[in-house]
Parts: sequence; structure tokens; C-alpha cells
Amino acid sequence: MKKHRKKKKKNHLLTIILIIADLFAISGFILMYGPWAHFRNIFVTTAMKTRNHQYLAYVFYNEKMIKKIMDNNYFIEINEDVNLDDIVIDTAEKKKYKDKYEEELFTRDPGNDSYKVLNVKVGNAKGYLIAIYEPEKVRLLRTPKFDNGTYGERVVDMCKRYDGKVCINGGGFANGLSNGSDIPMGYVIDDGQVLWPRTKTNEIKGNIIGLTDDGKLKLMSNSTGEEAINAGIKYGIEFGPFLIINGKSAEIVGMPFGVANKCAIAQRKDGVIMFLVTEGESYIDGASIKDVIETLEKYGAYNAANLDGGQSTSLVINNQLINSPNYLAKKQGGRYVVTGFGLLK
Repeated sequence: MKKHRKKKKKNHLLTIILIIADLFAISGFILMYGPWAHFRNIFVTTAMKTRNHQYLAYVFYNEKMIKKIMDNNYFIEINEDVNLDDIVIDTAEKKKYKDKYEEELFTRDPGNDSYKVLNVKVGNAKGYLIAIYEPEKVRLLRTPKFDNGTYGERVVDMCKRYDGKVCINGGGFANGLSNGSDIPMGYVIDDGQVLWPRTKTNEIKGNIIGLTDDGKLKLMSNSTGEEAINAGIKYGIEFGPFLIINGKSAEIVGMPFGVANKCAIAQRKDGVIMFLVTEGESYIDGASIKDVIETLEKYGAYNAANLDGGQSTSLVINNQLINSPNYLAKKQGGRYVVTGFGLLK
């Protein structure tokens, strides 16, 4: 009798587990195939813009459906280069401010005339906006090598090696060599020289995010490394898209980049450089690219570019990783990357 009751209890527990599993399955089916087009857009565009998780979109949808969703969510960049003459560097506190955002940005923290960290809301996501008052001290960060067994470096370690105060990750990367080394996806320019790619730097074209020697953010579309250097870029990477050019914001239809951790670099007309980093533990609770643009617009960004996001997103202040790219990345101190930008001492 006792044995029978034990078996009955076990079967009852199994039934409950199966019911819960069925409810999850039904909920997932309703979300993926129900009337919520907004959720489908977020799920598919986010998955398809990642390097390692595109398969998630194909688990639920066929090629035709994915293409339809992607075609209805797109991004149109401003087709011009940054005019550096518009940037007149004057980062001192002002006597009068245009609005509360400008006042918040320029009011220094006691004893810190170098940078300020603002806690901001970027869409529904938590974010950090760093105002940098010394743009001439912002430099490229990079791993010492891009081959011969180099597997990237965490931003927290890179920042420490460069003696940086505030650092973020930069461009994308790939396992591109036979030995599995991490290499940059596109140009890397350091101290006025193209370090990557190794050859044909006067032929390959891309979107280049660069800094001049005096700390002006220069964004150049469809340009070679040599053209970037000739235009005054001393430190730069290839990535994008460009979000704001000469005060004009890119046009966004739908949600072309989904929602996830985001990272961006921007500059105001008065020269203040801004780093923007957002949180997002999963592929449904982060910020959209439109959220990023709207936040930067509030704080007066005149030029801005998207940097590598997702699990690569890293904000390091005083040798501490501040954000949470996800649980594992936070526990490990951040993902291994190949480039970044930092405010150096």
C-alpha cells in the first residue's frame, strides 16, 4: 500500500511537470506565431544581427519569413562625412545651459574635471553615459598582436595596460586564422598607420570611426585606410553603422538591429566626447538602435557611431567592469575583444 502511494505521488509530480512544459510550449507557440508582430520583429532582427545566434531565428521561421521580417526593418545612414570644422572644442562649464540635459552633462562631479558618469534610461534599458571633457586624451585601445596565437583581450585588462580611466570596447572581430586567433573585422589605424588589414590598404573600403590628434571624432563612409589617414584620422577602427552625422540622424524603419546590449561613441559640437553603454541580459530586454540615437540626441550629440554590442559590450571605469554583458561575461570580467576606445591618464 505504501509503495502504491509512493508511485501515485511520483506519477502526480510527473503530470504536473508535463503540464508546465506544455504551458511553456503553448506560450512560446503563441508568442512566435500569434498576432504580436512587434515581438517577432525583435526576436528575428536581434538573432540575425548576431554572429553566433542566427540559428535561433531558423528554429521558428523559414527563410522566406525571415527575409520578409528583415526587409521590413531597415536603417538608412546619412551619406556624408563628418565636417571637422563644425567641432570647436570648448568643454568648460557654461554660465547658461540650453536644457536640463546639457546642464546635467556639464556639471562636474566634485574633484573630477576629466569625465562624468550619468545613469540614463535608454528605451527600457539601463544605461551609462560618460561625458569626457578631455577629448584629446581619448585613444584607440588594441591587443598587442592580431595573429600568431593572439586570442583577444578583456577591456578591463586592456584599459589597465593603457593606464586608462574609462574604457569601452570597439570594433568587431572574427576567428580568421588557421590557428584560431582573433582578428579585427576591418581597419585598425594606430598612431597614423594602418595596422590591419596587412595588404591593399589603398583599395579596401569601409566605414571608419576615427579620432584626430586633437580629439575630434571623424566618421568616414566607404573610405580606405589611406584616405582616413590623409583626412586626419590618427586612431581608428572600421565599424558602424553611423548614427548621427553633422547633426543629422539616420532614418530607422522598424527595428533593424533588434534589442540587445549596445555601445556607441559620440561627440558634441563643443568637443565633449560621449561613451554610451546599455545593459541587457537577454535578446528581448535591451535597447534598440533608435533608443540609442534618441538618447544621444537629448545630450546634444553632433556625430555618433555604433560600436560592437551584445556580449562584447564592456564599460570599464577605474579598472572595474561596470556593466553586465550577461551573467557569464560579467563573471569572467568581460568578453575577449581586439579593439576599444579609452580616456587615458
